[in-house]
Amino acid sequence: MKQKVFRTLADLRFSIFILLLISACSIIGTVIEQDQSIEIYKLNYPLNTPVFGFLSWDLILKLGLDHVYKTWWFLSLIFLFGCSLTLCSFLQQLPSLKIARRCQFFRTTNPFYRLKISTILNQFSLNRILNQIKQNQYSIFHQKNMVYCYKGLIGRIAPIIVHFSMILILLGTIISSLFGFKAQEIVPKTESFHLQNILATGPLTVISQSSARINDFWITYTPTKTISQFYSDISILDSKGSETNRKTISVNYPLVQDGVYYYQTDWNLIGLRLENSKHQIVEYPLINVFGSSDKVWLTWISNSEQSQKGLLAIIDNLEGYCSLYNNNGEFLGNLELNETNSFDQPLTLFEIISSTGLQIKTDPGIPIIYSGFFFLMISTLISYITYSQIWLIQQKNKLFIGGNTNRAVFEFELEFFKFIK
Repeated sequence: MKQKVFRTLADLRFSIFILLLISACSIIGTVIEQDQSIEIYKLNYPLNTPVFGFLSWDLILKLGLDHVYKTWWFLSLIFLFGCSLTLCSFLQQLPSLKIARRCQFFRTTNPFYRLKISTILNQFSLNRILNQIKQNQYSIFHQKNMVYCYKGLIGRIAPIIVHFSMILILLGTIISSLFGFKAQEIVPKTESFHLQNILATGPLTVISQSSARINDFWITYTPTKTISQFYSDISILDSKGSETNRKTISVNYPLVQDGVYYYQTDWNLIGLRLENSKHQIVEYPLINVFGSSDKVWLTWISNSEQSQKGLLAIIDNLEGYCSLYNNNGEFLGNLELNETNSFDQPLTLFEIISSTGLQIKTDPGIPIIYSGFFFLMISTLISYITYSQIWLIQQKNKLFIGGNTNRAVFEFELEFFKFIK
């Protein structure tokens, strides 16, 4: 019974079937938004008009389609596929490799007629032929009147390395699902923060309790006034508030601390700090009325003497100025940092208060996944090595010679004709 179960798991058709199931589940996880709030699923997959006639939000939550890659059934499919690859390697690939290493002499001449490349020589020099074969890096085994030659045995290892690399990729995926997490934080400049807005987490994840501080945030622009890059100066703090690590991060250049990655992902403007006509420092909040797609903020600066009058301030960058408009929508001018202008009221712009958007995540399975893809590339290169075999039998004044190869048939034919020339 155990042998039947193992043979079934190691069967190629069973492995392909499991792989197709994993691919189908991955497609579902790509189409349906993952790790979103219940309200989003209720809005996009309502009960009264389900998508495709059956896909509603309650079914999505019941089957775990909102977090496909962390469900028990998806992880079970990956585990089953990994077992299938492992058994296939031990029950099929390794035995075939052992057979390929053996001396497979032809005892009779009948097998030569089943080879695609074979001939019979009436005039020959066996020593010359064997010397030509040896010069082409073949391993030669001679027994009485029989000769067996092969080369490129390392090419037979490629399928085993493919299975090993896929098992590593699957193992890394499971580890990432169980132990990884992802958080998103919007932090004002000069403020400290802890991880609070957790977007996704695994069942065995341990969230880092360390805190961090945003020392500074700034943006660089191109000559055409488009954003070139934005930067955050981050300090990692211990439990006593002391700095343990510090780095200026930017897009694609994160800070790494104890396996936790701090990525620069977004930015925002919070408010303007101004001095009014009474020499009072006042902060005005900025509002993005166009949503996150357009980086344009505005605020209303009321006149302390006439509450119905004021100025509209609009800002869309961090270059150190904002644009001012009056009640009628007429453009008055730009107010720059540390500059005092007197339009309807004297104002001095002290600071543009900004915040940085950070994505904090840990993915312990990434090194294992990268190692799997590395071995997969190695196996691809090894698979181009041709495994070729040649057999010879000498009977009186005749020499039966034939060969076989698993790829590059044309090159092998040319090589074979050189041997018998």
